[in-house]
Amino acid sequence: MPPSADTPATRLATRLAFFAAGFAMSCWAPLVPFAKARTGVDEAELGLLLLCLGIGSLVAMPVTGWISARTGSRPMILLGGAGMVLCLPLLAASGEAWLLALALLLFGASLGTLDVAMNVHAVAVERASDRPLMSGFHALFSVGGFAGAGLMTLLLWQGLSPFAASLVGSAVALAAVLAAGPRLLRAQGGEPPKLAVPRAAVLLLAGLAAVTFLVEGALLDWGALLLVGRALVEPAQGGLGYMLFSVAMTVGRLTGDRIVMALGDRRVLFYGGLLTLAGFALLLLSDWRPGALAGFVLIGCGASNIVPVLFSLAGRQTVMPPALAIAAVTTTGYAGILAGPALMGFVSHATSLPLAFWMLALLMALVPATARIVARN
Repeated sequence: MPPSADTPATRLATRLAFFAAGFAMSCWAPLVPFAKARTGVDEAELGLLLLCLGIGSLVAMPVTGWISARTGSRPMILLGGAGMVLCLPLLAASGEAWLLALALLLFGASLGTLDVAMNVHAVAVERASDRPLMSGFHALFSVGGFAGAGLMTLLLWQGLSPFAASLVGSAVALAAVLAAGPRLLRAQGGEPPKLAVPRAAVLLLAGLAAVTFLVEGALLDWGALLLVGRALVEPAQGGLGYMLFSVAMTVGRLTGDRIVMALGDRRVLFYGGLLTLAGFALLLLSDWRPGALAGFVLIGCGASNIVPVLFSLAGRQTVMPPALAIAAVTTTGYAGILAGPALMGFVSHATSLPLAFWMLALLMALVPATARIVARN
C-alpha cells in the first residue's frame, strides 16, 4: 500500500463517494409515485420493476470486487458514479415499463459498483491511518440520503417536473464524484485474484451483515405497520419510528470512529448488539408510545456501527483478497435488505407481525454471541 493512502485528500474523496451514493439512491425514492403513474403499472408490477434495481446491484457487486482487487477501486468508483448520474434522469423520463425496468437495472448496477468500490477504498484508507474511520465514512452515506430525499422532495413540492428535479439531483451527485476523482487512490491493485468461494470467516462476517441490513429493511417496510397495528400511533404518524431510527443511526455513525477507538471492534459488536436487542424488547413490550418509539432510537444507536466494523474486519482478514471479501459482505448484506422484508411478510402472515420482529431480534442476537470470534481485539 502506498504511503500516501491516508491523507486529508483521500479521506475527503472517500466521504464524497459515500455521500454521492447515498444522495443518488435517495433521489429515486420521491420519484417512485411519478414513475408508477407515468408507466401505468399497478402495485404488483411496480414491485417487480423495483426488483430490477436489486438484481442489477447483486450482479455488479461480485464483479466489482474482483476488478477492484485487480485494478484498484478508483476506476470502479468513477464508473459507478457516472452510471448513477446518467441513469437518474432516465428513471424520471421512462414512460414504458420495459424502459423503466432497464433503467432500474442499470441504476442498481451502478449503485452496486459504487457501493463495493467505495468500501474497498475506505478500507485501504483506514488501514493506512491505523485508526477507525469506517463509521464516519458510512455516516456520510446517511447524510447523503437525508440530503437527496430532502432536496428532491423540496424541488417537486416547488413544482419542478420529475425530470427537471432529477437533473438537479444528478448535477449534485456528479459534482461530488468529480470532486472525489482526483483525490482517489490510484495504486491499490495487485496481482489478478482468483475467483474464490468466501471462506468461513468471511461467510460469518457476511451473515452478520445480512442480519443487520435485514433489521434496517424490516424497520423501513414494517415498522410503521407494527406501530399502527398496535394502536400506538395514527396512520399518518407511522413513519415516525423509522425517522427516529435513521436519526439515531446517523448520529451513532458520526460519533462511531471515536467509539470504536475507545472500545475496540469486539466490544462495539457486543454492546451494539445488546443495545439493539434492548431496543427490540422495548419496542415490542412497551404499550406506551414514547417507550416504543424509544425502542427505534436504541435499535438505531446499537446497529449504527455494526456494519462499519464488519467492513473493517473484512478488509483486514487474510484468508482471501480484501476486495473480494468486501464484495461478499456487501452482496450478502444487500440480499438481506432485498429478501428480508419479504420474509418478514411471510412470517407475519403465518404467525403475527410482532412475532416476526421477535424472530428478527433472535437473529440479531448472533452479533453479540459471535463478537469474540469475529473480532479478536
